[in-house]
Amino acid sequence: MNLLAITRHAALVERLRMAFEGAGHQVFQVQDPLQALATEAWNQAQILLVDAAGDPVDGYRLCKLLRGEIRPQFHNLGIFMILESPPTEDDLDRLKAVDADGFVSHEQSLQQILGLLGPAMGGELQKSQGPPVLVHATGLPSALFRRIQELLGHFRFDLKRVPARNLPEVLEEDGASILLMGTDPDGSRTLARLQTLRSRTELPYLILIGALPDEASQRKLFLGGVADWLPLPLSAPRMLHACRRAVEWHQAQRIKREFERQIGELRERRALLEMEAAALRNEVLTDPMTGILNRRSFDQNLDHAFRQWERHRRSFVLILGDVDHFKLVNDRFGHLVGDQVLRGLAQRLRTSLRRSDLAFRIGGEEFAVILPETSLRAGHDVAEKLRRKIDQEPITLDSGRKIFPTMSFGVGSVRGASPMEFFAQVDQSLYRAKKGGRNTVEVLEEAEAK
Repeated sequence: MNLLAITRHAALVERLRMAFEGAGHQVFQVQDPLQALATEAWNQAQILLVDAAGDPVDGYRLCKLLRGEIRPQFHNLGIFMILESPPTEDDLDRLKAVDADGFVSHEQSLQQILGLLGPAMGGELQKSQGPPVLVHATGLPSALFRRIQELLGHFRFDLKRVPARNLPEVLEEDGASILLMGTDPDGSRTLARLQTLRSRTELPYLILIGALPDEASQRKLFLGGVADWLPLPLSAPRMLHACRRAVEWHQAQRIKREFERQIGELRERRALLEMEAAALRNEVLTDPMTGILNRRSFDQNLDHAFRQWERHRRSFVLILGDVDHFKLVNDRFGHLVGDQVLRGLAQRLRTSLRRSDLAFRIGGEEFAVILPETSLRAGHDVAEKLRRKIDQEPITLDSGRKIFPTMSFGVGSVRGASPMEFFAQVDQSLYRAKKGGRNTVEVLEEAEAK
């Protein structure tokens, strides 16, 4: 919005500029009313401040001249008198007589100026540098249309008259914005037009102008998309206020759409980040050669299982396995064949366990299995099952050759030691299995654990 200060008080003008120009408004200054009259400086202003005292024309006389203008924008121009002392009873009477809007002290602080003029300036219809707001009108008498056009034009609205039959096509072409629509006595024709618009285009902010029908018809019209209603005879301030609300509604809708768009983008970005994080976790916790979990994951899961046992007495079984004579496989067939053997063994472990069980490769040819909620006897049976499966099903190499590896296992059920101490005890059982001839299962008995 534009504010015109007709004043000799340069300090007040500076405070006005500090208050409003940062928000996109423009503040202009003219020294006295005679200069303003000579140049019609107020033609592009929406708020006017003028020195109450002046010679030969004071602020009250200037306000009376403007209010008497035939052009309607001067009837709605906000006019404030600038005083050098507190207002007297005579000032109040003169203010009322000329239909001015209030007083401003030439010494008012920046905060006081914002409190007095902020509501008017803060609700700007549009920044003066931007294009006018497009308003469509249909079903209005010519005289009423011209009056509204002259009024809104001063406040940077571009009023466009549209025949009712062409309204859907025009709104689709120009984009739905603000629509002024004249009403018929019972509202039936207006309601029919609304239904036609709704079927073909997005409804604009709709302001009806005319006499109110009965309450039932009013309800149907508002349910049909009417946003506001201005009765006749038309009030210019109410017309401006309705258009201001329409602009604010459109701005709120744009902000909402932008917010929803950004929220959508953030959700997509979050989903991608979660996928990337899952991929990274999988990469960090998975053995790249065999595809099963690695030593880092084993340490985390063993610690978690142990803490669950400490807190809730949820028992679990740990199985440690080691490939028998694996060095001979590498020495005889090469490391590539050794890798194929390890992948085959990992696949057999994975397919032989429950979904809740976890298999790990914790070293070169060393494997581990954690069996949640499992007794020691059941854990021994699982280890024996794994041993037989590996022993009885040779691994077929890419070349077609078969390798017959075996594995030794140590099994233990959790007891009161720390995770690493418990691991060391089960590892001792595995060592006994290796020392006792391999391709066997050794169990950590309860007495050993203690």
